[in-house]
Amino acid sequence: MSTAGAASPPLSKTSEVFNTAGRTVKSGLVASAVVSSWTWAATLLQSTAVAYKYGVSGPFWYASGATVQVLLFATLAIELKRRAPNAHTYLEAVRFRYGKFAHMVFIAFGHATNVLVTAMLLTGGSSVVSSLTGVPTAAACFLLPVGVVLYTMFGGIKATIVGSPSKIYDLLVEAAERHPVEGNAGGSYLTMRSKEGAIFFVINIVGNFGTVFLDQGYFQKASEKTPAIAASPVHALPGYIMGGLSWFAIPWLIATTMGLSALALESNSIFPTYPERIPSLDVTAGLVLPDAAVALLGKGGAGATLVLVFMAVTSASSAELMAVSSIWTYDIYQTYINPTATGKQLIFVSHLACVIYAVIMAAFSTGLFYAGVGMGYLYLLMGVIISSAVLPASLTLLWKDQNWIAAALSPILGLACSLVAWLVTAKKESGALTVDSTGANNPMLAGNCVALLSPLIFIPILTFAFGRQRYDWESMKKIKKGDDSELAASAHMDLEVIPGENEQSEAAQAEEHRILERAAFIARSMTLCLTVSLLVLWPMPMYGSSYIFSKKFFTGWVIVGILWIFCSVFTVGLFPVWQSRATSSRTIRSIFLDITGRGRPAIGRHVQDSGEDLHSSEPSEKGETEKISPEGK
Repeated sequence: MSTAGAASPPLSKTSEVFNTAGRTVKSGLVASAVVSSWTWAATLLQSTAVAYKYGVSGPFWYASGATVQVLLFATLAIELKRRAPNAHTYLEAVRFRYGKFAHMVFIAFGHATNVLVTAMLLTGGSSVVSSLTGVPTAAACFLLPVGVVLYTMFGGIKATIVGSPSKIYDLLVEAAERHPVEGNAGGSYLTMRSKEGAIFFVINIVGNFGTVFLDQGYFQKASEKTPAIAASPVHALPGYIMGGLSWFAIPWLIATTMGLSALALESNSIFPTYPERIPSLDVTAGLVLPDAAVALLGKGGAGATLVLVFMAVTSASSAELMAVSSIWTYDIYQTYINPTATGKQLIFVSHLACVIYAVIMAAFSTGLFYAGVGMGYLYLLMGVIISSAVLPASLTLLWKDQNWIAAALSPILGLACSLVAWLVTAKKESGALTVDSTGANNPMLAGNCVALLSPLIFIPILTFAFGRQRYDWESMKKIKKGDDSELAASAHMDLEVIPGENEQSEAAQAEEHRILERAAFIARSMTLCLTVSLLVLWPMPMYGSSYIFSKKFFTGWVIVGILWIFCSVFTVGLFPVWQSRATSSRTIRSIFLDITGRGRPAIGRHVQDSGEDLHSSEPSEKGETEKISPEGK
C-alpha cells in the first residue's frame, strides 16, 4: 500500500481523491470496502462469544441482525447521491438543509459513533493481542493504531474444526448435559429458540442501525461513483447488496465453527482454561475465538488468530479514521475555520486529523481497559448512545417536511430518554449501578429500544407543532467539491482529467437522475425482500417451533455456511480484481516505471462509454509526466 501510494501520480494526492477516491470506485470494490469496514474485531470476537453463550442461534442472530442495516442503507446511499451529489459527508447535507445548530448536533452524534466503534475495535483487538503474545493490553492499545494510521494516510479511502460436524454435534449434546443453557429449548445449544439470544438479537439490530446510518464511513462509500454517467448508480447499489450478503457468512460461519468448537473442547485437557470454563470476563473481552483456535491448532492457531484480528482492526479502524478525517476537514475546518481552504490545506488537515484521532483513541481505550469496560460492553452500549439520531438523519434525505427543530432536538431528547431507561432498569434489577449491572441484557435492551423508537414520538410532535418545512431539496445540490486547482497546477495537470473533478453537462445530470430514480426503486424492493427473508422467513419458523437441530440438519447448516463463505470470497476477493484489471495493470506498470527511473505514464482522459481512464503507457523523452488536456490533445 505504501509503495503504491508513493509511486502514484500527483492526481492521487488531491483532497477529492483522498476523501472520496475520486468517486471512481466500482461495485466489486464497494462490496469489498463494505465487508472490510464492517468486519470489526467484534465480527470475529463478539459473534464467537454469543455462540459460546447461546449456541447456534447466537451466530445467526449476530449476522442477520447486522446485515439488514447494510442492505437498508443501500436505499439511503441512493438518496444521498440524488439529493447531494457532491457531498463529502452526510453532515454537509444536514447543514445545507437545516443550518448550523442541527449540523453541530449531528457532528456530535457522528463523532460518538466513530469513537464507540474505534474503542470497541481497540479494546477487543488489544485483549486478543495481549492474550496470545503477552504484550500488555495498554501497550497494544497504542501499538495497534500505528499501523492503521500509516495504512490510512498512504491509501486514503481506497486503502479501505474438530473432525466432522457429526462429532461436534455429539460433543455439543454432552456440553448441554453438563451445563444446559437457561432459556434455550431443552437447554440445548442446538436450537434457535433462545430467550437471551433473542434479546441480544434486538439489541444487535438497534445498535447496528446507529453504527451504519450514522457512520460517515458508509456515506463516504456512497459518494464513490464512476465517471461514466450510467455506471454511477449501477456500481453503488449492487456494491452494498453484494457487500451485505457477503459479510453475512463471516460472523455466521466463524462463530458457528469456532464458538461451538470452544463449547465442544473445553472439557478436553488441550483447552487453555481446562478444567474450568472460560471466565465470563474473558468471554466479554472476546477471548473465546483465540482459546478455541489454540485448542484446535496450537501455536499455528494463535498466529492465525493474531493475523486475522490485526487485519480486522486495521481495515475497520482505517474506515473510522477516514470518517473522522472527513468530518474534521469538511464539516469543521472548511466550514467554520477556513472556508477558502485550498486542496493542499484540506489534505494536510485530513492527515493531521488521522494522527490526532489515533492518539486520542489509544488513550481512551487504555482508560476503558483499566475501568473494566470491554468490547462486549461497548458493543451492547452503542445503540443506547447513538441510535436516537438514526431516524432524524434518515428523514433528512427521505422526508421533505421534517423541520430543523425536529431534526436537531429529537436526537438529544431520545438520548436523554435512553440513558434514563438504561440506568433505571439496571438500578431496579441489580440495586446498584456497576459495570456488570449496566452491561446486563435487560438494561441494554431497554436503553437501545428507547433510543431508536423515541424519535417516532418527538419528530411528528416537533414537526407539526413548529410547522412543516416543505423542503425542495435544491440547497443540497449547491454543495461544492474541494478546490484542488492549486495541487493540479503544481503537478502541471489539467484539473478536468483528475478523477472526480470533471463537471457534468445538464443532459448528463438529467440522465444520472433518471437512473438513480430507477435504482432507488430497485433498492427498496430488494432490501425489503432480503430483510424479510433474513429476519422472518428463515429464523422465525425454527424459533417458534422450538426445533432442536438433528445431526443431519446441523451438518447441512454448517455446509451451507461453508458454501456461502466461498461465494463471499469470490465476490469480495476475486470479482473486484477482475473488474479493475485494467486499472491494476496500469498501477503496476506505473510503479515499475517509477522505481526503474523511466518516468511515469501520462494521465489520460476518462472514457465515458467504458468508465475507464486511459493512460498513455510511454513516458516522455525526458522522463517527465506528459500534460494532456481534457480533449486528449
